[in-house]
Amino acid sequence: MAKVIIYPTNSLILSDMVERFGHEPLAMMEKIKEIINTIGVDSPPLNITPEGPKHGLKYAAVEVPAGVRGRMSLIGPMIDFAEAGIIVGDSSFSFGCMGCARTNELTKFLIREKDIPILEIQYPHTEEDGQDFVYKIADFLKSLPSGSDEK
Repeated sequence: MAKVIIYPTNSLILSDMVERFGHEPLAMMEKIKEIINTIGVDSPPLNITPEGPKHGLKYAAVEVPAGVRGRMSLIGPMIDFAEAGIIVGDSSFSFGCMGCARTNELTKFLIREKDIPILEIQYPHTEEDGQDFVYKIADFLKSLPSGSDEK
């Protein structure tokens, strides 16, 4: 089972596909869940703590806005753990809007710089493109090592 970083990191569709093919999706939803389910952190729960931007300094300079550093404090460790990646370009907002152009560029850059298998694919805009999109992702995920292959 490979740990697959997905971009956009909050795409439910990509996350579901990765999981269906027996791999672990590294997605923002799980990271946010960890933070808001921690008992006693905040009430109401917050998706960023004052420590987040400090941890984000590992991935972005101090001159970068705190929002980018805060996001990178969540996304950066996922990239560090990733064994493969899927980057979908030109996606619609409903596919997984990341909401921050600078974080988006930094995220894609760091994924591309990592020495892991990466599938870069454009978001489909027709039914035919959609089928091709799913097939390419399926082929990529099937090509990754599974738990039984690693031993």
